[in-house]
Amino acid sequence: MSSSAGIASLGDLTGKRVLVRSDLNVPLDGAAITDDGRIRASVPTIAQLADAGARVVVVAHLGRPDGSPDPKYSLQPVAARLSELLERPVAFATDTVGASATATVAGLQDGEIAVLENVRFNDGETSKDDDVRGAFADQLAQLADAFVSDGFGVVHRKQASVYDVALRLPSAMGGLVAAEVDVLRRLTDHPERPYVVVLGGSKVSDKLGVIDNLIDKADKLLIGGGMVFTFLKAQGHEVGKSLLEADQLDTCTRYLSEAEDRGVEILLPTDIVVDTAFPSDDRAPEPSVVPASKIPSDALGLDIGPESAAAFAAALSDAKTVFWNGPMGVFEVGAFADGTRAVAQALTEVDGLSVVGGGDSAAAVRQLGFDEAAFGHISTGGGASLEFLEGKELPGIAVLERD
Repeated sequence: MSSSAGIASLGDLTGKRVLVRSDLNVPLDGAAITDDGRIRASVPTIAQLADAGARVVVVAHLGRPDGSPDPKYSLQPVAARLSELLERPVAFATDTVGASATATVAGLQDGEIAVLENVRFNDGETSKDDDVRGAFADQLAQLADAFVSDGFGVVHRKQASVYDVALRLPSAMGGLVAAEVDVLRRLTDHPERPYVVVLGGSKVSDKLGVIDNLIDKADKLLIGGGMVFTFLKAQGHEVGKSLLEADQLDTCTRYLSEAEDRGVEILLPTDIVVDTAFPSDDRAPEPSVVPASKIPSDALGLDIGPESAAAFAAALSDAKTVFWNGPMGVFEVGAFADGTRAVAQALTEVDGLSVVGGGDSAAAVRQLGFDEAAFGHISTGGGASLEFLEGKELPGIAVLERD
């Protein structure tokens, strides 16, 4: 059985064991969670299931533990934080499909919640072998009567707890995934105009598919972050020691030409905040602002400059639809955060749909102290949102929507 409908399609959940795939992949400093945004985003669906009388079994991953247990990637601190946010007890199993998981799930009463240990401690989760992955999915499915997919950050992965389990149990989208898909379809299917796409981050190569798919849909394309230097070099400017993807110069030249042919405005920074070295703990930043066309040979660009930040904000001022993915600079360091801050501020003032595309952009919004409610939507999945906007099929969505 499958369903692209919501949890209601699963019927009465009282007493049923519901395996919910959440995205609890949060950054840790030791055992301390430094950004709990994804945990908070997972709370509504988990609470909804528990309130419906389900025995909720949460499965999730943390980091890349390479298919075997690694204490530094344990979900135990995440389970503790989830309990605080839910304001109710959350049991924790010290394995995913072993004796602890079996006993923990068996001990649940109606409305109670358990978190299983990191699903990626099992090599079957991410195996490329369908049979290996399927065997692990069989073990997961034995723990539940139904499956709810609510981890948007992983729906672009064909993994056991995302894809294969949905083939084995009555399945539905959780509220978080349903909301993400709805918003992203609004960005690709007849978006309200003007439609502005803001792209940053380090590499052009990470955004090729998005640019290819949106260059004929957007009215304006604003480029910042490390990826801008490949565009500047393609225009014939020197970029000093700035990040450069020489193998993408022809691609950037093509984008600039295509945009001109299609009447799409590509806005590049006119000034850049530079330093002679990348920020580090043992060196204070020494930022200076230079024209984008005159970056010194001994300098590297680390943020868009104030003139560019103002131009980007102005370009967003009349937008009705905005998608933003990737910071404008090294926002983690105050001296190079102003460009990202300006873009985020402009998004809060958009009279329409403003979407923050997950990943570093979402982290920047939180780190820079913005009220998340001021944005139309903050995605929990940077990679998944990019692949959706590239026009790719997402396995974790397709499996729920199959006939």
